[in-house]
Amino acid sequence: MHTKMKAAAVLGVAALALAGCSSAAPAPEGGSGVKQDEEAVLEIWTRTTPGSPSEAATIRQVEAFTEATGFKAEVTAIFDDFEIKLAQRAGQKDLPDIVLNDVSQLGTMQSQGILREIDLEDIENSKNLTAQALEAGKAVDGKTYGIPYSAQANALFIRSDWLQNLGLEAPTDWDEMLEVATAFTENDPDGNGQADTYGLAVPGSTKRGYASWYFSNFLWAAGGDFITGSGDEWLPSMTSDEAIEATTWFRDLQCKAGVVQPGAPSMDTPPTNEAFESGVAGMYVTGPYMMPRFDKVLGADKYEVVPAPEGPKDGSVLAEGGTVYLMAGSENEKGQTAFADWYVSPEAQKFGMEGTDAFAIQLPVNEKVDISDVRDDPRWQTFATAYKESGHYAPTIPSWTPVRQMSADTINALLADCSLDVEEELTKLDGKLTAELLTQGILKQ
Repeated sequence: MHTKMKAAAVLGVAALALAGCSSAAPAPEGGSGVKQDEEAVLEIWTRTTPGSPSEAATIRQVEAFTEATGFKAEVTAIFDDFEIKLAQRAGQKDLPDIVLNDVSQLGTMQSQGILREIDLEDIENSKNLTAQALEAGKAVDGKTYGIPYSAQANALFIRSDWLQNLGLEAPTDWDEMLEVATAFTENDPDGNGQADTYGLAVPGSTKRGYASWYFSNFLWAAGGDFITGSGDEWLPSMTSDEAIEATTWFRDLQCKAGVVQPGAPSMDTPPTNEAFESGVAGMYVTGPYMMPRFDKVLGADKYEVVPAPEGPKDGSVLAEGGTVYLMAGSENEKGQTAFADWYVSPEAQKFGMEGTDAFAIQLPVNEKVDISDVRDDPRWQTFATAYKESGHYAPTIPSWTPVRQMSADTINALLADCSLDVEEELTKLDGKLTAELLTQGILKQ
């Protein structure tokens, strides 16, 4: 969508949402002027696939909330066209009470005017949240509009049986990673006599910005970034020395070393997951949510989880997670606040980590909760350490989506066409990012 059209759409949704918040009769309890009813059932939307183990985990968690607090709630799972359906409800002046969505969506949702500001004084358990989580809940104006409840950070999944077959060890830096990737590609690690294995699984598609999402692990480990700044003053930074170095190294995995699985530029995560679990690729940088699936399909004895190899700067990796968003116009704001507070309590954090197929909580954000108290699998500690020491959230700006998409288009093009010049393409990208930041009103002058 053209950036000007996109901005108009955002303003339209905001106007509709605000109209929905001001149309009801005023009451002293509702900060938005909506008449309050503490008995009203909280409508909770979660961005996940209906009927999935993830939905079941969320329902279980919400049922525990009702039992603990007395507030009634119902869960609706939506994955396809989530944003469109949310905009439709804003237009109908009937937003759900609570949305459980990615932390990266905070800027977009806040700029649309569909969130209510959260006073951390009302969230008793917020005092025990990690500094990373608290910061991730703030918009460009410095105010809190979301309460992160679950965190995740990436690590390296690697075929331990392949390492053993070739007499190798898991890589700890980029040089070693390239060596292992090359060996996995050239030395028949599965012993079938065929040249059908590759070093690294890469979701390089432009769909939902996957190429950028994956590449961010390497960009940040090199000390680069897509944009730099703070508050409402940002500049593009994909032509920095660090960004050029990271992009060149990542692109060379495909174009020079040839260690990336075939078809990577057209793959989003589902086929890339299959590439790893089916034995096409031997390494994959991804999150802890993949362990239950890989344990079942591939076998826990066939792979191990280790810290992502360090880049030229450090071992920074993508940090993400789920956030509780309190939607504007609710008739049960007390219930909304109670939900956010309970969801980050030690009780809820521990309860949400239980299970084997899917988890309401991946990594806890409450510092009073130690993941080892719930899970005796040491692989989880690898992810917890990665989040604490190396986790890097995407910047919170009015809309991160177009930045991710524009950079994904460039990274994808460089992977798909090895004749393109890296610095020339990154210069073009910086030009596009400049225009986008200007459109969002946050370009540093």
